Amino acid sequence: MKDKLIILGAGGHAKVVADAVRLAGNFEIVGFLDDLDEARWGSPFCESTVLGGSRAIPELRRQGLRRAVIAVGDCAARHRLTELVCAEGFEPTTVIHPSAVVSPDIEIGPGTVLLAGSVVNCGSRLGRSVIINTAASVDHDCAVDDAVHICPGVHLAAHVHVGSEAWVGIGSCVRDRVHIGAGSCIGAGSVVVSDIPAGALAYGAPCRKIRKVGPTEDGSGK
Repeated sequence: MKDKLIILGAGGHAKVVADAVRLAGNFEIVGFLDDLDEARWGSPFCESTVLGGSRAIPELRRQGLRRAVIAVGDCAARHRLTELVCAEGFEPTTVIHPSAVVSPDIEIGPGTVLLAGSVVNCGSRLGRSVIINTAASVDHDCAVDDAVHICPGVHLAAHVHVGSEAWVGIGSCVRDRVHIGAGSCIGAGSVVVSDIPAGALAYGAPCRKIRKVGPTEDGSGK
């Protein structure tokens, strides 16, 4: 019998994560949680049901459920929700799409998601609740800290370090041995050839810091 799994999030990213879960075949999806729109509670979504919001987590744990994956693209929110489910006794669950190419010589933290066509090479370390999105690649000996989002089509060369809650935008390329600071946001299509400080909004080819991430920005790219 498959372990039962709750998915936190009920948007486009949650659809992609659910697809990876079903194709991998390791878990049964019990339902989704959504804090953004209470009108969706109880409605069908992605071959299952939106069970409620995050306030339902304690009751779901009392029902014997213990596995959850955070399917939210926003890095800070994903980090916060990971802490919440852990505090309630859930196990953040790693999801790996069957088409991902993953070296056996890597570390993968709990709750991390590797989606279709992603590649993670030897000696790399992925923290907790990381997203390695569609067709992204992480070369050898990289360190990707907790709650980072490596967007679709991003390529990290060797020995890159990406700090916690950083967002590396779609189609960006990062040169070897570059450090991207925690909480920074790299714009789509950037070519990152030098270090980016923490909390920076940066983009371009070559990528440069434009300003600090503002109070209304969360690194989600929205």
